[in-house]
Amino acid sequence: MCGRYVMARAVGDLLAEFDAQLEEDVELPPSWNVAPTDDVPIVLERLIDDSAVRQLHVARWGLVPSWAKDPGIGSKMINARSETVLEKPAFRKAIQSRRCAVPADGYYEWKQGTGKAKQPYYVHPGEGSGLVFAGLYEWWKDPSKAEGEPGRWLLSTSILTADTPPPGSESTVFGKLTALHDRVPLPMDRATMESWIDPQIDDAAFLVDLVRAHVKDVAADWHVESVGREVGNVRNNSPELIRPVEALF
Repeated sequence: MCGRYVMARAVGDLLAEFDAQLEEDVELPPSWNVAPTDDVPIVLERLIDDSAVRQLHVARWGLVPSWAKDPGIGSKMINARSETVLEKPAFRKAIQSRRCAVPADGYYEWKQGTGKAKQPYYVHPGEGSGLVFAGLYEWWKDPSKAEGEPGRWLLSTSILTADTPPPGSESTVFGKLTALHDRVPLPMDRATMESWIDPQIDDAAFLVDLVRAHVKDVAADWHVESVGREVGNVRNNSPELIRPVEALF
């Protein structure tokens, strides 16, 4: 499960990191508390004159299928289960030809204590490196707006998830992840990402298996640190949210 995450890198840094282009100028402030329906950066490739062109776009987090009556359904589509993504009506078209990479610095998960008490944790890779999750994107046309009117087309995205890898002797991080949640967002290394967003690869089942097969390798250096409960309020958004604190339980 991935319901909140951190994406604090500047647009210019993302363009350089992913060797991507902008189709149009965008403004995207850093966020240490990305929540469903927020605008987030995604990296995708499009075929232009038979050549794959890599672009950075801004999408709403929570995929809105093209057949949806209104965009409200997107708040329930922030994640797509990798085990069923090929068959689910909301995702089965996107998985074939609209795959993207979703950059992140880390994500939050909560551990349930006694009563209503919950302890938030920040899951992130080793120092100086970021994450990139396997994602899908979709375009939704607003029937209430005229052709050419701003906001006529909504770009949205979803992050794929998988079962949390079982703990093993090679790392203790998977035991910590399992204690938090039985699902994890699917991370990719650079080589896997290159294949995942390639619009000329049409074997979606192969790509899903490829991403799932590399979860444990990519996540091996992740850190799991307890953070303050302020992150539970979407109005709180600052670097202090990821500062480690002593766990409540």
